[in-house]
Amino acid sequence: MALSRSRRREGADYWPGFVDALSTLVIGIVFLLSVFVLAQFFLSQEITGKDTALRRLENQVAELTDLLALEKTQKRSVEENLALLQSTLNRNDTDRARLQGLLDGGAGAAGAAQSRAAQLQGALDAEKQLSQRAQSAVELLNQQISAMRRQLAALEEALGASEARDKESQTRISDLGSRLNVALAQRVQELARYRSDFFGRMRQILGNRPDIRVVGDRFVFQSEVFFDAGAALLKPEGQAELDKLAAVLTDIAREIPPDIPWIVRVDGHTDVRPIRTAQFPSNWHLATARAVSVVEYLATKGLSPERLAATGFGEFQPLELGTTDEAYRRNRRIEFKITER
Repeated sequence: MALSRSRRREGADYWPGFVDALSTLVIGIVFLLSVFVLAQFFLSQEITGKDTALRRLENQVAELTDLLALEKTQKRSVEENLALLQSTLNRNDTDRARLQGLLDGGAGAAGAAQSRAAQLQGALDAEKQLSQRAQSAVELLNQQISAMRRQLAALEEALGASEARDKESQTRISDLGSRLNVALAQRVQELARYRSDFFGRMRQILGNRPDIRVVGDRFVFQSEVFFDAGAALLKPEGQAELDKLAAVLTDIAREIPPDIPWIVRVDGHTDVRPIRTAQFPSNWHLATARAVSVVEYLATKGLSPERLAATGFGEFQPLELGTTDEAYRRNRRIEFKITER
């Protein structure tokens, strides 16, 4: 009766296809999230470096602005001194003109006027020298201001170029993420299509056998199909079943593009009853040895060893938690799964 119920469930069981689609969607979402986090990490690193350079440029601009303000203050002081000197020079010219009139007006006052004129001429010469020095200082200050303006222009140009490079980098990162997402989606869809093809062909070949089940995205064979109790040597009837499996996998392997990283993973499982022999000290040893025997046989049938992986889970991944003979039998199994490497 239990066998008939199992056959009825397997006859109209849409759950494996749903689980297959759901697992593919979950894998795609996880990979997309990983890519998004990685892209955000590289983007934050690049933006951090740009922010540091921008802050350094802003500090330099602030320093140059302070220096320019100081130079402007000094320039105003020099210009005020120059205006004062010019005013003094004008007064001296007036005095000289007045003295010249006095000289023309009377010979008696000529000696005194000449003495006064000589004094004024000396003072005038001194004022002219001072004015020349002030003009030289003003010209030097103007040159310094021009140099600072050129430096400010160069800094503004460098800042603009840095901002342009930052925008270009952000655009490239966004474009790279989009192309990577598209490529990932295409690869996931291709692998899912070949996995579905494998499941369809295996169902046609194996039929509704009670010792072979589909659990999620895996084909599950009872260990008794391939091995005797407590042994890891393939039985002849087990080799016949693997021949069918190898034929399907070989055909599908020819169709899968070489750039898709796929493997056939063979998982060995035992029940919870311990085994302690010289050959197999634990259930891990037995489960692993059985998985290795299967992949080695598949390799002799033309499957590339690079596309095969053997894993031993021992008793630690049971399908049923009971302690009945039926639970033990269902937990002793070999699972086949096409997955990403």
